Amino acid sequence: MKRLSALFLVLVLGACATTSKKSSLEALKGTVESFHQVIRWRDYRSAARFIVPERREDFQRARIKQNDDQDLTVTDYEIEDVKLSEDGQRATVQSRIQWMRLPSASARTALVTSEFVLRNGAWLLERQLEGPFEGELP
Repeated sequence: MKRLSALFLVLVLGACATTSKKSSLEALKGTVESFHQVIRWRDYRSAARFIVPERREDFQRARIKQNDDQDLTVTDYEIEDVKLSEDGQRATVQSRIQWMRLPSASARTALVTSEFVLRNGAWLLERQLEGPFEGELP
C-alpha cells in the first residue's frame, strides 16, 4: 500500500511539474509573439517593456538615435525554435526576422537568437544576437 501511495505521489508531482513547465512555455511564446508584433508596428515604447529593466533605457535611446520610428520596418517574423532551460528560468528563442532600415532599400533576413529570463513571473528579453537590434542587447 505504501508503494502505491508513493507511486501516486510521484506521478502527481511529475504531472504538476510538466503542467508548470508547459504553462511557462506558453507564456514565453506569448511574450515572444507580442514583442515581435510591437516591433513590427514600430511601437518601441511597448517593446521596451519586454526588455530587462537594466537595458530598457539604452534600447529606447538607440531607437531615437537611429530614427527607427521612421527608418526601421520589420516586414516579417517567424518563431522557429524555443528551448527552455532545465530550471525553467531561462529560454533561448530563434526567430527568422525580415526587416529594412532606410536609407537602404534592401530587405535583410536573419535568424535571430533571443535569450529570455523569467523575472517575477514575467519573461523578459535579456540578450539578442543578429537582427535589427544587434549589438544593443549584448
